[in-house]
Amino acid sequence: MKESLKNILGRHIKTISRAAIATGCIVLVIYFMPRNNVFKYNYSESAPWNYGQIIATFDFPIYKSEKQIEREKDSIINHFKLSFQKDTTVSAASLKQLKNRFQTLANDDVPRDAYIKYHKSLNKIYNNGIISPEDKERLSDNKAEKINIIKANISTAANKESLKTPDEAYIALLAADTLPESLLEPYKLKELIIPDMAYDSATTERLLEDELASLPISDGIVQKGQKIVGRGDIIDAATYRILKSYQYETDKRQDSSYKTSTMLLGQILLVMIAFAILLIYIYNTDIKNSINKFILVITSVTVFPIIVGIMMATRAGNVFILPFALTPMMLCLFTDARTAFISHTISVLLCSVMLTSPYEFVLLQIMAGYAATLSLKELVSRSQMFSSAFIVLITYSTAFLGYELIVENDFTKINLIMYLYFVISSVLMLFAYPLMFIIEKLLGFVSNITLIELSNLNNPLLQKLSQEAPGTFQHSMQVANLAAEAARAIGANSLEVRTGALYHDIGKTANPIYFTENQSGGINPHNELQPQDSAQIIIGHVTDGVAIAERNRLPRKIKDFISTHHGISKTGYFYITYKNAHPDEPIDDAHFAYPGPKPSTAEQGILMLADCVEAASHSISEYTAANIEKLVDGIVDGKMSEQELSLTPLTFRDVHTIKEVFKERLKAIYHTRISYPEEKKP
Repeated sequence: MKESLKNILGRHIKTISRAAIATGCIVLVIYFMPRNNVFKYNYSESAPWNYGQIIATFDFPIYKSEKQIEREKDSIINHFKLSFQKDTTVSAASLKQLKNRFQTLANDDVPRDAYIKYHKSLNKIYNNGIISPEDKERLSDNKAEKINIIKANISTAANKESLKTPDEAYIALLAADTLPESLLEPYKLKELIIPDMAYDSATTERLLEDELASLPISDGIVQKGQKIVGRGDIIDAATYRILKSYQYETDKRQDSSYKTSTMLLGQILLVMIAFAILLIYIYNTDIKNSINKFILVITSVTVFPIIVGIMMATRAGNVFILPFALTPMMLCLFTDARTAFISHTISVLLCSVMLTSPYEFVLLQIMAGYAATLSLKELVSRSQMFSSAFIVLITYSTAFLGYELIVENDFTKINLIMYLYFVISSVLMLFAYPLMFIIEKLLGFVSNITLIELSNLNNPLLQKLSQEAPGTFQHSMQVANLAAEAARAIGANSLEVRTGALYHDIGKTANPIYFTENQSGGINPHNELQPQDSAQIIIGHVTDGVAIAERNRLPRKIKDFISTHHGISKTGYFYITYKNAHPDEPIDDAHFAYPGPKPSTAEQGILMLADCVEAASHSISEYTAANIEKLVDGIVDGKMSEQELSLTPLTFRDVHTIKEVFKERLKAIYHTRISYPEEKKP
């Protein structure tokens, strides 16, 4: 049973892996879609309102801003009346001691009426209150004019300016009479002045907390049906507060488990149908056969909905600054224009459901994406990145201007800040070049830029080929020209097949002298070898070429050209030689057959045919049109009959076109030149 399950998994591993990737992307998109944020508008104070008119759908309070509440709290704290506990026993004791001292120390210098004055003054001072210097300093930091005096659990307000410290009270007491201080020293009046009030921190903090808690957080109300803001209106401070209040109340009213679950269900249905459409499209193209292309397409559709979801949840910036056109650009470079546009459309539609103005967003992004796709249909230079970004910027700007004029009918109401967003988005598109490099390295793709760099004849590998195997180098150049022209004729990738042709025989640099195009002087080392040994050397240029490509980190696509350009055919010359020499012996075809595999793309098939035709063309004894046509037909038809092209998508029409291109090209190369007459000398 376990073995059976293992076999089942083995047969369906590709389908399972793709399903897992698609499921993961669906889950990520749904997870990052905001569900507790139904107020999806982005706005800022002093900026224009970029959306339609907003009418209140319910009554709601106008909440104060956090800064306003903080200012009011600071004002309450700074002006709050401090509470002091008053001890009446202190004043009674001090007044009693004053009386005793005057009775005990009475003399002619200090008359009886002086006692009455000092008693009256000290009593008044205590009635007003005496506090410690520390409490006096605390009062100076407080901006309230009054304090709370708590006496016998009864609180009364008093002017804080009447409170005195012991030193201030002593000075005030001396002023009660004109007697010099020296006469009063025996009475020790200063000792009678003791603080009778102490700061009550517990009561003060409790009352302050009650005061702060009662601070109102709103200072107005908006009634249902009242206009909040209109399109193009400048958001002043008051409108900004109203919008914030409306946003808070809207989100609060929608924040329920039932409504969140309903929204989640809708998001699941929408995302699943979008990805279902994408997957159906993928499985009707050759993308399904490449796990790397599948990953690229499915993740390209996923990235921007996740970013938009995060931005909407955190209200971080305007989504129009995002370079959405990167999706069609990358997919156009590594897949095809149709895949790029379909994937971009699905990504944009998923993003639009999270926005407040989906129609405007979809309109602009679809146009910009299509412009990016058309501008980069075939990338052949870095400068195209800049021109494509500029084309996208012009598309954004023009489309938005048209949309604004339709909606507003007024040039003065056009939202100019949007053009800044378009510029930022277009500049971010220039990250396509480093992103293209990263994708190539991670997923093994080859861009046209890379192909151009590889086809540069100054490349070290091609330089080595030209120096160590000059005949092979010239052969590769001719094959590249033949193959590229044939590819253009049938709509295949001419740059790809040209680059592959330049490297297809790179393995011959290991043993260049064993290949006829590099031999000179009539020396042929195969004359000293057995046919089967010679065949192995010839076959070895394929495996040697793959090894050289791997050491030099050539792209997988180039290595595929090297390994498939002979398919699984035989080294005909040595096979027939051996067969003729051993007519009665069984022959092991494996000793004479190339390891393959067969070509699987149109470009690989074209290279195989071009390689065979170019090599065979050197064996024609007389270069006439009939001989060239017979050669081309024989070689191409032979490859067809041997089923060497059975895995390629080439049609009979394509093969016929390729034949015609080869014939015309060879006729142009080997046309007969006229003989120049010799000058007659007298």
